[in-house]
Amino acid sequence: MDNRKIRINVDSEIGNLEAVLLHPPGAEVENMTPRNVQRALYSDILNLSIAQQEYAQLHGVLSRVSEVFLMDDLLVRVLENREARTGLLQRICVSEDVTGYYDMLLDMPSARLAKVLIEGLPARIDTLTAFLKNEYYALYPLYNFYFTRDAAVTMGNSALICRMANKVRMRESYIMDAIYRSSGVFDCKVIDANDFQPHNSPVMMEGGDILVAREDILLLGNGCRTSSQGIDFMIERLRRDRDKGKFHIIVQQLPSEPESFIHLDMVFTFLDRDKCMIFEPLILGDNQYQTVHITVEDGKVTRISPVSDILTALRRLGIDLEPVICGGSDEWDQEREQWHSGANCFAFAPGKVISYARNVHTLECLDRKGFEIIPASDVISGKADVSGEKPCVVTIAGSELPRGGGGARCMTMPLSRKKILW
Repeated sequence: MDNRKIRINVDSEIGNLEAVLLHPPGAEVENMTPRNVQRALYSDILNLSIAQQEYAQLHGVLSRVSEVFLMDDLLVRVLENREARTGLLQRICVSEDVTGYYDMLLDMPSARLAKVLIEGLPARIDTLTAFLKNEYYALYPLYNFYFTRDAAVTMGNSALICRMANKVRMRESYIMDAIYRSSGVFDCKVIDANDFQPHNSPVMMEGGDILVAREDILLLGNGCRTSSQGIDFMIERLRRDRDKGKFHIIVQQLPSEPESFIHLDMVFTFLDRDKCMIFEPLILGDNQYQTVHITVEDGKVTRISPVSDILTALRRLGIDLEPVICGGSDEWDQEREQWHSGANCFAFAPGKVISYARNVHTLECLDRKGFEIIPASDVISGKADVSGEKPCVVTIAGSELPRGGGGARCMTMPLSRKKILW
């Protein structure tokens, strides 16, 4: 890795991807048992070897179209900086009540410590308290870390470090904060939502609920992972940072159940300048979940009003999207394929997206809308060229990865995109 810095620059969901941050699933996934699967926020236990094969397709495709940075490498760079290592370990040890391990962690070689912080640290059973606690790990494995989308958000030239809804994932945010501030790789402003928040603060947000529609439009999900207080926090920071001009926030309320609805990007993602993927019953159906349009002008909130749906709100702001229906026309297929992240597409360029191959009815809908279906293996081998004008969907295998509860957008953290001309 050279010494140049990547300037964070993300003003859309579809601009040509220039750089992306990934974390291939590793031993942390294998360190899960039926006993802790609920704590891990998974719906099932993953077969690591198959999950890694599937993830290699995502990694391979993205390596063809953009520069790829790996979380593990960046974390090692952070830990090589003594001051950054000390600060990160202090945050982790205090928040996870493992201060007794601090000195041992501080003295570990950087590569070893990086693995421990991700894969977990077995507990020492050398006190009565530790024995009665009956916990195998002092530091739990970061089972969800391959979903790099959630712990931080890139918006414009800033990185927002998220305050996660579940304490088991807070270490992910601390690592992301350290990477953006101290790896020496990124040029950006860092906003940490964890700063000055009490332990029981209702402020929480995760990246799956935050979509950058345009440089002046944010789409936000309000549900079990992103609270109204978390949205108010984001608006307050945006209001202060953008004290001139007008910008818009469109908020979509989400159900707390089923668990496949945890984030907005599980029911709505952008495909192109004029197309989006939706789970129709929630986005366009008649239901109890509100859509709210908030307008900020010259640093002040000037209007908060209900709208019928996201598409109507965006149309009024000059983005006219044709919906592609996740799962097709059959309600049964819609529910099944939404559950397996059929709506969770990731655009690496306008009209060029990555999705799971298993969601055949969703792919049929994309095909009817003019998207060429291309297996990931053809892109990786060079057999297929995705640089042309024709819209396409690159399909990756998805028998194991979706068990963690996410798709291609969940597994990617864009760092830089080319500007979109609307």
